[in-house]
Amino acid sequence: MLYRIKNSVRDALRPLAKKFISVNPNTLTVSGLLISLVSAVFFAKGEVMTAGIFLLLGGFFDALDGAVARENNRITNFGGFLDSVCDRFADAAVLIGAMYGNLTAIPPFSGWFIGTMAIVGSLMVSYTRARAEAAGGNAAIGIGERAVRVIILITGAFTGMVNWAVLLIAVLSFITVFQRIIHVRKVLK
Repeated sequence: MLYRIKNSVRDALRPLAKKFISVNPNTLTVSGLLISLVSAVFFAKGEVMTAGIFLLLGGFFDALDGAVARENNRITNFGGFLDSVCDRFADAAVLIGAMYGNLTAIPPFSGWFIGTMAIVGSLMVSYTRARAEAAGGNAAIGIGERAVRVIILITGAFTGMVNWAVLLIAVLSFITVFQRIIHVRKVLK
């Protein structure tokens, strides 16, 4: 299902991406990171609706950078690397912002515990894919990919349930890590 949504978003962004022919996709990548950092600040201040709006805008830039690169034949290895690094920084910053804003606690668990599990899980989702690719496999599978995690957090911000969104991100991230481990084990025997 996520694959179909990704394709629909890519198709919708194509006409816009073609208009950004003079914009370096890496500029959009860094802009998306900066917007996500603004979102993190608003989470830290407890202004969840504003944080959600900035997170949504940051997600738009994250999707647009790849579309601009594809549509204007500007795909580079460095661009993919930069996008991954910026995504990891954005993920961690937004979750740390939510933790700092005391938005992640669900008794009996403290907010730092749930937030930390979400950060570790999110980073491990990315790491398992990168490590599988370095070993000659592919691990682009699982129910908790980054787009899903961002949508969950945006939804949590807009509904005022950031704590439950972060818990769900933690759970789905670890499920995804185990899905990838099992998948890569079969592929790389």
